[in-house]
Amino acid sequence: MAKVTNDQEFLEYIIKALVDHPEDVKVDRKVDEMGVLLSLKLNPEDMGQIIGRAGSTARSIRSLVRIVGLKNQARVNLKIEEPEGGRAPAQGKKASAEGLEDLKL
Repeated sequence: MAKVTNDQEFLEYIIKALVDHPEDVKVDRKVDEMGVLLSLKLNPEDMGQIIGRAGSTARSIRSLVRIVGLKNQARVNLKIEEPEGGRAPAQGKKASAEGLEDLKL
């Protein structure tokens, strides 16, 4: 089994406290010349809770993980893995234009 470090334990603790399916949380840790990369995999139903409104929760979690990394003299980044079968890409302007036609202004 791979060595678990403070940053990995910290991230798992935070994520498991936020999600509805803590048993599905998995954090992989990779170290290279750029620093440490923590890859987070979780249940697709929990993605909204981790991303938050406009990504605010994800930004906050990334900030906390970076702070833990600084304490250990390491550059730590977080990658949230999109689960298979995740949401489809947004349709963009075409979908919003169709909605305007229904308003009958």
